[in-house]
Amino acid sequence: MSFIVRLPCASLPFLAAGLALGLAGAAAQDLRGHGGPVRAIAVAPDGRAAMTGSFDQSAILWRLDTGAALAVLRVHDGAVNAVAALGEGVFATGGEDSRIAIWRGTAATPERVLTGHGGPVAALAVSPDGRLLASAAWDGTVRLWPLDGGPGRVLEGHRGNVNGVAVTRDGTVVSAGYDATLRIWSRDGTPVVATLPAPLNAVLVAPDGEILAAGADGQLHILSAGGQPLAEAPVGQAPAVALALSPDGATVAASGLHGDVALVDRKARRVRTVLAGGSLPVWSLAFSPDGRELLAGGADRVVRRWNAASGARLGTTASTLGEDPLAAFAGDRGAELFRACAACHTLTPDGGNRAGPSLYGLFGRRIAGLPGYAYSEGLKKLDIVWTHETVARLFEIGPSLYTPGTKMPEQKVTDPKDREALVTFLEKATAPR
Repeated sequence: MSFIVRLPCASLPFLAAGLALGLAGAAAQDLRGHGGPVRAIAVAPDGRAAMTGSFDQSAILWRLDTGAALAVLRVHDGAVNAVAALGEGVFATGGEDSRIAIWRGTAATPERVLTGHGGPVAALAVSPDGRLLASAAWDGTVRLWPLDGGPGRVLEGHRGNVNGVAVTRDGTVVSAGYDATLRIWSRDGTPVVATLPAPLNAVLVAPDGEILAAGADGQLHILSAGGQPLAEAPVGQAPAVALALSPDGATVAASGLHGDVALVDRKARRVRTVLAGGSLPVWSLAFSPDGRELLAGGADRVVRRWNAASGARLGTTASTLGEDPLAAFAGDRGAELFRACAACHTLTPDGGNRAGPSLYGLFGRRIAGLPGYAYSEGLKKLDIVWTHETVARLFEIGPSLYTPGTKMPEQKVTDPKDREALVTFLEKATAPR
């Protein structure tokens, strides 16, 4: 089992016309629609639109004044880990499938797909002049992609996953890796290497050249343009996993696995405020181009919106978005167990797909048999019909053994009573009506 979201689409001309009324008068909306953790956010240079990438294998293009989704985009065979804004209406996405896609407007297919990495793409960065896209991947390399279509370059040297990449105003590339090194690459591909006390998860470069790196030690590491350590600012007890820099370079946002977002005064080297977003990881951050707003996406599938100066929440959510789809099954043990699956699957005829297919009408359906869902090739070869017994067996021995080739996260229900309760609930909740 896995996930997709069906949301309304619109054209960029429609977006521009609506925004001509001005953003100030519209109430900001939290961005809701992904079926899995939000791994990446990028805001268009004019602040009108944003794109998010998720574990649910999709990217969503959003209209920021209303919080409406303009398009749900799918090409990656795996999580969308990175997003970069290349211009008005043009974005790049990097995926677990090692590919990079270039999207223009609301087109359902990418304008271009870049291949070459041998592992998941973890980060993307565009040069200030908009001519170069840099990618970092878990194959241990950084790749440079001229956006005019010229020949690219490969930068090698990290020992292990490369988690972050940035491009300075003069075109220098900076990368950060799980090997605890930060590398500043010269034009000939020779790096200056700075070794830090912990693995690094993200990197940024400020307008004045200072380098900012998020450490697994919960520190924001601040280095000179030449790679000399200057200071550290503690940003939380959990590993720091995401960074964003305000357009004026004064404020660094840093988030980690415990749900808080620290806003750091870069010159003072200290946290000036903490945005309490809950207890789940915040995987992605982005400032609006005017620096007034911070967007934060996390494991709960929501992109929250904050006033970057005051720390006040901006986002509001319509009451329908907050409804509990399992409220009608209160007290049902099977329904409570299903909550672990609800991020990826819907149960109703109008629920649609998420990262996994809708489960409506599941029993009696052949595996990989729901029209319109992109199943993995391994599942299409299996001879299974979903019944009370086969669903129970799936949760007894786990998806990797029972349905080899699946992208479903490994989940087992080892208690026989719990397993029976879950399957009985699914029979009731997914029955055609």
